Amino acid sequence: MGKLLLVGCGKMGGAMLDGWLARGLKASDVVVAEPVEAIRPKQAGLRVVSSSSEIGETPEIVVLAVKPQSMDGVLPDLKRFADKGSVFLSIAAGKTLGYFVGHLGKGAKVVRSMPNTPAAVRQGISVATAAPDVSVAEKKRCHELLEAVGQVLWVDDEALMDPVTALSGSGPAYVFLLVEAMAAAGAKLGLTPDMAMQLARATVAGSGELLRQSKDPASQLRVNVTSPGGTTAEALKILMATDGIQPVFDKALAAASRRSKELAG
Repeated sequence: MGKLLLVGCGKMGGAMLDGWLARGLKASDVVVAEPVEAIRPKQAGLRVVSSSSEIGETPEIVVLAVKPQSMDGVLPDLKRFADKGSVFLSIAAGKTLGYFVGHLGKGAKVVRSMPNTPAAVRQGISVATAAPDVSVAEKKRCHELLEAVGQVLWVDDEALMDPVTALSGSGPAYVFLLVEAMAAAGAKLGLTPDMAMQLARATVAGSGELLRQSKDPASQLRVNVTSPGGTTAEALKILMATDGIQPVFDKALAAASRRSKELAG
């Protein structure tokens, strides 16, 4: 992979770092710039600094894993690496290719990506889009870095990153809310809150693993659970009604996509 600079080592940056090292990347080939001492990684052989200004050598790839609101503060020092041809891989929500070109200079090699939090258990999915000056080989290296924590998809149209953010970027929160809602409904039917939550968590986690391993589409897996005239069918009459779950998700994702556009602007 060549020399990497990871800027920011919070939950997502740390998950990516763990994935890279697990896949065989040498710790000596990575430099981590993290100002917060409490979250600095401790792996043997890893060089960790408090600021990118302490780094003299030019990395082949700079992974930007700081929060979007912190990006303005870290890019000025990193422009020197852009001037020398480093590739920048961003996982910051809402920060466009145009934003990075504005800060790093015209012709900067930037890949914008949107991962999600299941990356922490290497079951994430990321979607990426690249600036015109990023080569096929450079895209491949970025793909491999993202793939260390899950699946990777690419889009040519950067505008699609807003609905991607709404669906997969924010999506884990919707699933966790589903668990909360199922548990609350179970408690209202007489289960203890603890038992209802245990049942909801295990059901959603197990269903997710079944979905991951099965070759059947989600619609078929749903049908497999649904006996005609049975209990599941009764529940699905409510959830799949014209005023059921689909219009709620339509509105929710539209709102999230709209907010993604606003944050980029």
